[in-house]
Amino acid sequence: MSLKNNILIVGGTGFIGYHLAKKSLKKGWQVTSISSRPPRKKRYLPKVKYILCDITKKKSLKKNIRKPFNYVVNLGGYVDHSNKKKTFESHYIGCKNLTEIFLKKTPIAFVQMGSSAEYGNVKSPQKENAKCNPKSVYGQAKLLSSIYLIDLFKKQKFPSTILRLYNTYGPTQDLNRFIPIVISGCIKNKKFPCSKGNQLRDFLHIDDVVDAILKSLTNKNAKGQIINIGSGKPIIIKNIIEYIKKISKGGYPLFGKVKLRKDEILKVYPDINKAKNKINWRPKISFKKGLKVTIDSFK
Repeated sequence: MSLKNNILIVGGTGFIGYHLAKKSLKKGWQVTSISSRPPRKKRYLPKVKYILCDITKKKSLKKNIRKPFNYVVNLGGYVDHSNKKKTFESHYIGCKNLTEIFLKKTPIAFVQMGSSAEYGNVKSPQKENAKCNPKSVYGQAKLLSSIYLIDLFKKQKFPSTILRLYNTYGPTQDLNRFIPIVISGCIKNKKFPCSKGNQLRDFLHIDDVVDAILKSLTNKNAKGQIINIGSGKPIIIKNIIEYIKKISKGGYPLFGKVKLRKDEILKVYPDINKAKNKINWRPKISFKKGLKVTIDSFK
C-alpha cells in the first residue's frame, strides 16, 4: 500500500466527513474514518474503512490507530453543544489525543477544522490575526485547539493547519441546521418559526469546503497557518428564507417567532484573502447555484 494515498478522516460519518471521504475515494485514496457512531444509510460508502471510537478516550484511540497515515483531517467533536462538558472534551481533549498519537508517526499534513465561533464578537470581516474572544464553550474549545496546534508547529514542526470554517450547506446535511430546516419547511409547505432574519451570515457550499481541505493537505504554505474558509460574501438571513420559499414554491416562515440570543452577533463573515494567497483557494459555487442543487437533493 502506498502511503501517499492514505487519509484518516476523524468524524468521517458526519456531513463534511462524508463528502470529503467521497472525494478522496474519487482521487484513488484509501480512506479510513473514525467516529463514535456508524454511518447512516445515506452517508455509507462501501470502500471506506469505518472505525468506531471515542476520541476523548486516549487508550482506545491508540488501539484503533495502529498504522501511519500521511493525511489526517480532524472533523471530530460533539455536535449538540448543549452538553458543555462533552463539547469541550470532544473538541479540545479529542484534538490533543490525536496529535499525541501522531507525534510518533507524523503525517505529511494534519488539518484541524476550526470555527468562526473562535472569533466571538470580533468585528466583520474577521481576519485571522484578530484577538479572539469566543463566547461559547464550543468556540473556546476550538480556539484552545488552534493555539495548541500552532504551538506544536512552532516547537516540534508538527504539520498543523487550522481552517476556520463559516456556515456550510449542501446535500445530505442534517435537518437540525438552518438551511435544511428552511428547505424542509418550504418543500412541505408548512409554517415554521424563524427570527426576524436581519442577521448577516456567510454560507459556503460543501464542495468548496472539501476543495479547501484538499488544497490545505497538499500545500506546504498551509502548515502552521490559521486560514478562514467562507464565501466572503455575506447574505441577509431573511433574503435566504425568501429565496428558498420562491424556488420551493411553498412554505410559511413566521418571522420574529424566534428571538435572537443575548450574545448573538448580527454581522458575521470572514476576510478570505489569506486562503487565496496561501493555498490558492477561492469559492467556485455561487450561492444561488449551490442552493438550487441542495433544494433538489432534499426533494
